[in-house]
Amino acid sequence: MPARLSAHKRGNSGFASGFYLVSIHCPVAGEDRCPPAQAARALFDQNVIWDPHAGFGPDPGVDLSKLQVWKDAGVNYLSVDVGYDVMDWRDTIKSLAAFRRWILAADGYRLVGSVAEIREAKKAGDLAVTFDLEGMNALDGSLDLVEMYHHLGVRQMLFAYNRNNAAGGGCHDEDTGLTDFGRAVIAEMYRVGMLVDCSHTAYTTTMEAMEASTAPCIFSHSNPRALWDHERNIWDDQARACAATSGVVGIVGIGIFMGENDTRTTTLADNIDHYVNLLGPEHVGIGLDYALQDEFAAEGDDSEDLAGLSDMNPEY
Repeated sequence: MPARLSAHKRGNSGFASGFYLVSIHCPVAGEDRCPPAQAARALFDQNVIWDPHAGFGPDPGVDLSKLQVWKDAGVNYLSVDVGYDVMDWRDTIKSLAAFRRWILAADGYRLVGSVAEIREAKKAGDLAVTFDLEGMNALDGSLDLVEMYHHLGVRQMLFAYNRNNAAGGGCHDEDTGLTDFGRAVIAEMYRVGMLVDCSHTAYTTTMEAMEASTAPCIFSHSNPRALWDHERNIWDDQARACAATSGVVGIVGIGIFMGENDTRTTTLADNIDHYVNLLGPEHVGIGLDYALQDEFAAEGDDSEDLAGLSDMNPEY
């Protein structure tokens, strides 16, 4: 008997509520069993495979041809980071412009703006791409920029990249909570159709943001702190609050968030298993945050400048 698929949906209209969270069910004992390979193939064939955060350095010099790695792995839809809080917001605009230009000109890739366009890209064999922002410093204090970023292809944004900003608290800083500006940004994100992302953000800010949300929230790349006590990881009640919005928690594959630079596949599976048991499989995803080490190998790159920015947030 083939695997049966069920879908769950919550939220208002627009991009942020258009994702279906899919769980797979094999027959009960006594019926013909569903082989694991068959179940996996059903998931790949009948659903969109989404990686909600690729950790490319947000710099115009990045070689985006490396996106082929995600295509080869079977990913249908990828969100690409175009800026984070330690950057000047004007440099974020430059990265976004460069990435957007490349995607629009390249064969096999498609800049999308809706769930329907993601599904169309999959049918055509193209990798659907949108952009994300790691922190609201990219807004420079202006709500008007939310809609501008949306028009340029940004479909998710988190509050604070590790350190506090005008919207709320970062996970490596004083836990100040969601600000009035942060609440206003949430409302504007839902108006235009963006996903509210709580990764990298302080505990109180995330809990207040999810309480204020009217559509699914995500932790695009956050592991369980119950398994590894790192400030970038999240507590189980944060994950439960995310699931209560019908949202998804994405498991990150970077070793320092799984242990002492532990990159074993079994450890990654342990993190997935923890959330599957805690939340149910429909609320668990994978947001690997991977980038390739030689992405700045091209002559004339800006890798030293980017390394300088990373040094400003040494704990990630």
